[in-house]
Amino acid sequence: SGCTPSACSLSPSSLSLGPTGCRGAQGRFAYKLLHDLFANYSSALRPVEDTDRVLNVTLQVTLSQIIDMDERNQVLTSYLWVRQAWLDAHLTWDKDAYDGIDSIRIPSSYVWRPDIILYNNADDHFGGSMETNVVLRSDGHIMWDSPAITKSSCKVDVSYFPFDGQQCHLTFGSWTYNGNQIDLHNRLDTGDLTDFVENVEWEVLGMPATRNVITYGCCSEPYPDVTYTLLLRRRASFYIFNLLLPCIMVSFLAPLGFYLPADSGEKVSLGVTVLLALTVFQLLVAESMPPSENIPLIGKYYIATMTMITASTALTIFIMNVHHCGPGAQPVPPWAKWLILHHMARLCCVYEVGESCKSPRQALGGQVGKGDTGGSSESTGEGEAGGCPRGRCLCHHDGLLRNVGYIAGCFRHHRAAQCRTGEWKKVAKVMDRFFMWVFFLMVFLMSVLVLGRAA
Repeated sequence: SGCTPSACSLSPSSLSLGPTGCRGAQGRFAYKLLHDLFANYSSALRPVEDTDRVLNVTLQVTLSQIIDMDERNQVLTSYLWVRQAWLDAHLTWDKDAYDGIDSIRIPSSYVWRPDIILYNNADDHFGGSMETNVVLRSDGHIMWDSPAITKSSCKVDVSYFPFDGQQCHLTFGSWTYNGNQIDLHNRLDTGDLTDFVENVEWEVLGMPATRNVITYGCCSEPYPDVTYTLLLRRRASFYIFNLLLPCIMVSFLAPLGFYLPADSGEKVSLGVTVLLALTVFQLLVAESMPPSENIPLIGKYYIATMTMITASTALTIFIMNVHHCGPGAQPVPPWAKWLILHHMARLCCVYEVGESCKSPRQALGGQVGKGDTGGSSESTGEGEAGGCPRGRCLCHHDGLLRNVGYIAGCFRHHRAAQCRTGEWKKVAKVMDRFFMWVFFLMVFLMSVLVLGRAA
């Protein structure tokens, strides 16, 4: 077309104006360069002049997105941009001889590529990077940027779930080339997080990179690798509002079972219902956690709360048995009166419990005494008024006294039985109040302990 490199440099406007000008000439030079470079090139051999020389490969990983963290299977799925750079001694040219072309972009399958793979890959298909182009420069430097969706194994420690943090390792290295053939280095001390898309569940704290040289048992040569440690911290808001707070609120319902009246018949039902609710929450946590020996912190809280509710239900059954002591029950022991009815009743602010056996019953006894006295006097007066001598009406008077004495004895036994029943009911109510405050304190301490361990 009559366009020379000097003409192109003198008239740069022709590059944008002439459709068949210098741009077409540069395109022909690019085709000629590609043909000349790969005429006698083989991508199967390591591109070094001396086979004993080590080829340096630099690696840089950019974390774009955390797709999923499967705690149960301990697999991290992430979207990475992997950049590899090395020097190919067989792919150099004089850019002045090819119209000043300094770099070209060609398919990566044309050139030799290092077999850098993810050592801890957990993908079923073991897929690698995408077949993207490489950037080849005139001095032989090759840069290969390729995106990849990787599934890597990650040891998950759920001891402090849902306030836990995880450390997931991404180890890259050559599969067949040892350290005497390929020397792998990390380009930066950390992974690149500038283009990271925030995850709704995990917060990335950092991604430091370390270079390791390991000698495996299969081979005597050293194998270098670059390990990126992904530091993650779980965002616990979702689990606090959906798992922890309902558990705390349900746990505070358990001590209220002691506050229910014993005659309602719902004390045991409330404890069993709360226990079933916590069992459902425990199953939800167990489904998402790996079956390991490390029990999550929230799981420990559930187990402790369920144990406490089981103990409270058992104590409720015992206290109900005390409350429903029949008239034939034994009197309250003196130590129980001194400890429970005097000291614990004052401590738990229980002043009036059930039916009092003091002032009303004393008044009732006084009325009965007065009635007995009045009845005897009336009968005596009536006998005297009737003009019946005491000696002649003695048989009727003895029968009347026996009947009155029997009625008074039955009444005294009934009043004593009521007094014993009232005392046992008072013992049961004082124990209810005492255990209610004890279990409230236990629930509060367990909640504070869980939040303190989380902090």
